[in-house]
Amino acid sequence: MLLNVTHCTNYKFTAPVHYALQQVKLTPATRFGQRVISWNVEINGGRKELSYIDEYNNKVDLLSITNNTSNISIKCSGEIETTDTNGIIGLHDELVPLVFFTRTTELTTPGSMIRNFSKVITRDNSLRSFYELSAAIIDAVKYKTDTTNVLTRAEDAAQSGSGVCQDHAHIMIAAARYAGFPARYVNGYLYIQDKKEQSASHAWAEIYLDAIGWVGFDVSNGISPNDLYIRVAVGLDAHDAAPIKGIRYGDQDESLLVSVIVEQ
Repeated sequence: MLLNVTHCTNYKFTAPVHYALQQVKLTPATRFGQRVISWNVEINGGRKELSYIDEYNNKVDLLSITNNTSNISIKCSGEIETTDTNGIIGLHDELVPLVFFTRTTELTTPGSMIRNFSKVITRDNSLRSFYELSAAIIDAVKYKTDTTNVLTRAEDAAQSGSGVCQDHAHIMIAAARYAGFPARYVNGYLYIQDKKEQSASHAWAEIYLDAIGWVGFDVSNGISPNDLYIRVAVGLDAHDAAPIKGIRYGDQDESLLVSVIVEQ
């Protein structure tokens, strides 16, 4: 499938910014299941200082903000060819060792509810048990916007009974790691036929199974990612794989507007 993506991020500050740096992870890579035909990143109000590949094999652009700017916009656009791999990504090829993905982070620290979720995971039929785990999570934690935020921990979202794709991915990851399986967070795009324009990118989890390699699970939609999905960045959690994060000097407030369009 050929998918066209336009992702616009606009920051507006209440006062001019004298210095800021932004770490941008918004460039997908060609790998098993997807081929990048074209991709472009445009910046207004700042400039690209350098680009590099991080320890997760994500392409990272480091941006500086133009002195005394009050607005910055980052527009990414391109065409990606995808194929359905039933969520299978393959063997581990990151710079960090596989065991690194068993680490617990602040956002993925398990509590009593996540430990209970992990009881469905078995070693003898792990693939099936992770589909059962995914179903158990969405049954207990309904998809609902405006009930959590980017700092919500997996256990808190589980206890609240509602959340969004970020929360579902964190819960899945936390339960998998508690059971001893490497797991990672994926940030990317999802083509939804009747919803061309979206207000954010999408997120899901990947679990490493010895007999298969990395396998994706989109808990929010109850499936493994197929040719409707584009992988962009991975990490231990949403903070690691965030599309944009950075620092700035000053006490300015900011407003953020994000628009994501995915279409055939």
